[in-house]
Amino acid sequence: MTKASDLFIQCLEEEEVEYIFGVPGEENLDMLDSLSRSTKIQLILTRHEQGAGFMAATYGRHTGKTGVCMATLGPGATNLVTAAAYAQLGGMPILMVTGQKPIKKSKQGRFQILDVVDMMKPLTKFTHQLASADNIPSRVREAFRLAEEEKPGATHIEFPEDVADEKTESVPLKRSHVRRPTADVKSIRAALHALENAKSPILVIGAGANRTMTCRMLLQFIEKTGIPFLTTQLGKGVIDERHPSFVGCAALSAGDFVHRAVEAADLIVNIGHDVIEKPPFFMQPGGTQVIHISSKTAEVDPVYFPQIEVVGDIANTIWQIKQDIVPSGDWRFDAMLAARKGEIAHTASISDDTRFPISPPYLVEQVRAAMPEDGIICLDNGVYKIWFARGYTAYRPNTVLLDNALATMGAGLPSAMASAMVYPDRKVMAICGDGGFMMNSQEMETAVRLKLNLTVLIVNDNSYGMIRWKQADMGFRDWGLTYGNPDFVKYAESYGAFGHRAKSAEHLTQLLAHTRDTLGVHLIECPVDYSENDQILNVDIKTLSKEL
Repeated sequence: MTKASDLFIQCLEEEEVEYIFGVPGEENLDMLDSLSRSTKIQLILTRHEQGAGFMAATYGRHTGKTGVCMATLGPGATNLVTAAAYAQLGGMPILMVTGQKPIKKSKQGRFQILDVVDMMKPLTKFTHQLASADNIPSRVREAFRLAEEEKPGATHIEFPEDVADEKTESVPLKRSHVRRPTADVKSIRAALHALENAKSPILVIGAGANRTMTCRMLLQFIEKTGIPFLTTQLGKGVIDERHPSFVGCAALSAGDFVHRAVEAADLIVNIGHDVIEKPPFFMQPGGTQVIHISSKTAEVDPVYFPQIEVVGDIANTIWQIKQDIVPSGDWRFDAMLAARKGEIAHTASISDDTRFPISPPYLVEQVRAAMPEDGIICLDNGVYKIWFARGYTAYRPNTVLLDNALATMGAGLPSAMASAMVYPDRKVMAICGDGGFMMNSQEMETAVRLKLNLTVLIVNDNSYGMIRWKQADMGFRDWGLTYGNPDFVKYAESYGAFGHRAKSAEHLTQLLAHTRDTLGVHLIECPVDYSENDQILNVDIKTLSKEL
């Protein structure tokens, strides 16, 4: 006979879990005791459940394996809600395990008790309360299967403390391996016919294409055909952006340089698109034809209703089309490539290495120069996310982690911490606004305790700058969005990290190089001025206000 909490940990070990991130509570003590005897799984104790959830989700994003986090009942479980939505919308496999009071016999009334399973239903692919130790193997296997199945996302298991103490003869189930189905031949032929008869096709690469084999097939396809491509924010880095066919990242939905390239196309091939992202373009009735290539059918909305759908394993679909396509001598890409040259020239014209507070284009340039090819930057949420999506050249997949789904503040630091754990030999940088950083800044202690190597770059304007900028663009008075900040250098040092403050543009460059080459947790405070956003983005103000 096996204790239920021991069996639960054995099931996690069978799923090849490496870490459990979390803040345990009284109701998790059986599971915690069982975990203490595991030789395969490490507990990563965080300072807030939200940070644990963000770390687990980022682990899943990097590895494709389910990240696991845990919390107690009541407030511990509610603190995971934002992380659940972050993983579910962003397509990151995660399992959340929450405790609960005894469900068969309890003397505590309704103290701290919420219907957590029901609360998680709209935020997850699967949520279940374990009512019997015998069911643990099948429920755990199902949670992992669904978390990792396309589209990946969030799952949840509630583990009551009386069930955790039960005895059972059940044993873990083995992982199953499933191959995704290939697309229908007729749909492949329809896409092939449309491509070969187009005059100016373009590829739009989204989050669903960010898979190892798909990246490889897409590069081969682009090399064979020469068709220009752009990415969504969650597709950024799928193909090396130094490629001559790259025309930009859709950081906005309309009015930007990259949309001039889209407007020049008579056929858009949308690969791995998910309507959860801000639209990379808007469809119009009678407008440009769109081919939808994805593992799932298109979710139709007022601005997305593709005429051709190729549904199946994306890598296989691209391979099949690549094998048969005959590049056309009539294809014309001049206008698309000219749009890219225009964006590069515009950015160069406004980058200023003498200004302080720092010029945003210069900030992006210097971060790119400081980071190696395989370095990872993790963006929190703010207008600087748009600067980096547009201006930071991604060389490899998953080296620019940003959130274009839930777009939550507070995830930048935990995401960078998980990245540093998954890739301890690579350089990692969190880029946060002062507002977003302070939402989970307590995880600096966790980072120091874990002896991680990373840099936290704080883009500081002493306000909720993105909303304040939009407030001004909409003609409202400047009110309600400014605050004071701690001394960030001393704040970092109080956790045992290294604190730095940029004093000039040149000094920032020196600090980025120093923190990259020095072990430990480093924080750099960098003052910025958001007032140049309109000039930087070079889009119509009314259009931009609607997009943010």
